[in-house]
Amino acid sequence: MKNLNEPGVLIAGVLNQLEYIAANSPFYQALFKKNGINVEEIKDYKSFRKLPVTHKEELQLYNDDFISVPKAEIIDYVTTSGTLGNPVSFALNDADLNRLAENERQSFEMIGITKDNTVQLTTTLDRRFMAGLAYFLGLRKLGAAVIRTGSGLPALQWESIARFKPEILVAVPSFLLKMIDFAHKNNIDLKKSSVKTAVCIGEPLRNPDFSLNALGEKIKSSWDLELFSTYASTEMGTAFTECKKHTGNHSLPNLIYTEVLDENLQPVALGEIGELVVTPLQTQTMPLLRFATGDMVKFYGSNCDCRRKSNRISTPVGRKKQMIKLKGTTIYPQQIINVLTAFSKLDLFVIEARLDKMGNDTVTIKVPNDFDDILGLEEHIQAGLNIKIKTEKVARTQIEQLKFPKESRKPKVFYDYR
Repeated sequence: MKNLNEPGVLIAGVLNQLEYIAANSPFYQALFKKNGINVEEIKDYKSFRKLPVTHKEELQLYNDDFISVPKAEIIDYVTTSGTLGNPVSFALNDADLNRLAENERQSFEMIGITKDNTVQLTTTLDRRFMAGLAYFLGLRKLGAAVIRTGSGLPALQWESIARFKPEILVAVPSFLLKMIDFAHKNNIDLKKSSVKTAVCIGEPLRNPDFSLNALGEKIKSSWDLELFSTYASTEMGTAFTECKKHTGNHSLPNLIYTEVLDENLQPVALGEIGELVVTPLQTQTMPLLRFATGDMVKFYGSNCDCRRKSNRISTPVGRKKQMIKLKGTTIYPQQIINVLTAFSKLDLFVIEARLDKMGNDTVTIKVPNDFDDILGLEEHIQAGLNIKIKTEKVARTQIEQLKFPKESRKPKVFYDYR
């Protein structure tokens, strides 16, 4: 298989999706007409790159124009998490839900999950959340047993583990730390737990060199789980998942066409970081073409010791719009998060970015007012990032409310007020 980030013949799935979009999508029909695009002339990656990139702002402004099926066919509505603004609505028909199930079936199989396993889902299936629904549908299609505990409630999670003996958890990594803390406080022996594997969502687990980051190390040092990283978004409707080699997240080439592009929309070389641009395949209700995710990822190519030939990428190293410039140094929030997580004395924090009077980026790290090693933390930050960052003590309850807002489906540790 050719590296999909290099010029070459387009796979049949991309050509089929182009034909479907041209025939059914009001948004893309208008876009093609405006730009004089004839999709029948698009046969290879060189011509494919002439197609305009779609941005999230267009999804927000022209949401209904992306709907490409009769309204009577729509059977499910979801929304994005709204990381960088207002959530975007997404609709799905029966074929889209079947595709979503197939996506997760393939992803779970890559991890090694079979119909003989029992999997505990610590993610919500309600609140218009696509991921929780996708996991359930995928496990159902795979034939594995599912325990739907939902998010939060460590006591319920441990009671369910004791009752049903699952081998696998699907969880946000920071929630695993809460489960570990609950276990320590309630004399639960982690070594005797039936759980041996955690499929982690929503937060990065690994550094670009495949080593566990500070969050992954914290989990692993207390609970000897095999940790798998998986990355997805509502717009993609497709997951990028680690295989057992843990050397990057594989794409599912029959379900998504992947590009990793630089600032000039040129494909990056192996080992370089660029923006992930995707064309989900086989989607019907709201198909997207060359959708710019805003996620900056490292591109690893398509060769893996597991012998799969699908593209591999890192989990996001940052969001394109969240790039911060401090005193000539460019950093992403995730780099700050990794450094803070590695400081064992700090158990809670929130990061805020603002503009000063001169229009320059500033960053403040809010820590609990009962934290007593500010000097050590500041030295740790400077050593890890080669820059100084301001810290501010506030009430612990204030940080908890910021990190776990009631309306959010996952922890929020970075606030961008620029």
